[in-house]
Amino acid sequence: MRNILVTGGAGFIGSNFIKYVLKNFDYNIINFDKLTYAGNLENLSDIETDKRYTFIKGDICNENQVEECIKKYKVDAIVNFAAESHVDRSILGAREFIITNILGTQVLLDAVKKFSIEKFLQVSTDEVYGSLPEDQKEIKFTEKTPLDPSSPYSASKASADLLCIAYFRTHKLPVLITRCSNNYGPYQFPEKLIPLMIAKALNNEKLPVYGDGMNIRDWLYVEDHCSAICKVLEFGKFGEIYNIGGNNEWHNIDIVRLILNKLSKSEDLILFVKDRPGHDRRYAIDSTKIKNELNWEPKHKFEDGIDKTIKWYIENQNWWKKVMSGEYLKYYELNYSQKIV
Repeated sequence: MRNILVTGGAGFIGSNFIKYVLKNFDYNIINFDKLTYAGNLENLSDIETDKRYTFIKGDICNENQVEECIKKYKVDAIVNFAAESHVDRSILGAREFIITNILGTQVLLDAVKKFSIEKFLQVSTDEVYGSLPEDQKEIKFTEKTPLDPSSPYSASKASADLLCIAYFRTHKLPVLITRCSNNYGPYQFPEKLIPLMIAKALNNEKLPVYGDGMNIRDWLYVEDHCSAICKVLEFGKFGEIYNIGGNNEWHNIDIVRLILNKLSKSEDLILFVKDRPGHDRRYAIDSTKIKNELNWEPKHKFEDGIDKTIKWYIENQNWWKKVMSGEYLKYYELNYSQKIV
């Protein structure tokens, strides 16, 4: 591999992945992103002058744009982060999730077939597995767990995964799939739990917590996720699925209380709100396969990762305030609109 096309590279995980790759590998990165509400090029402002990095504004659902990009930059591998990814938004309206997450993946797979791309890595989620029992901690999601999605978002990701597997079996495409647990870290869009709670707490605003707050999630620091994807991209076996987890289960309410405590804020700021429909109670990832086959384990302890994350949001309030106000959307026009043909 030499030239890697990263779709959705202006998002939270995608932008962290691009910076991780440029720091640790000698690859050329082409960031192909539609720049929807969650895509923010400011995430990558510190590497945008790197000669190994190119940004292209494009839509994975647009076959012509995808193919022109692959031909122009002689793409060897594709890592697909591009997705509508917020469960609440999928409940309000599922159409964009179906279009981007399913049809967009199909366009990419057809391009992989047409241009004989060496590797295609689909970045998926543990949410495709559904929910686990709260009182049986020994049960975790493995790669063999049946798909049982609860939301339009997770159903669209499960559909994309099945497409990838079908293209591998039918067309022998070099497909790899990763399914990760909840990520946290710098540059996460502040509609997700951890950055939202940090931002609300710093503003002394009420922190909205769904239901009883006892939903359980397995938390993974984003840099660990990036290192795992690189392992799979380099050494993974085609047609295989690799679960990526943090071995780090927390109740949502305990995460919220931890953040308040670290920021010396009162728990009176917690506001319990009506639970969302189909809210899965527990996720937990079994990462045995990737550990045994690819020698990967997360490096960050949660105590260190959450401290680094809170520190980043404290020191970068201008970033998330611009995101929450929509001001960040101007960055593309100011910095790229005259550069991209």
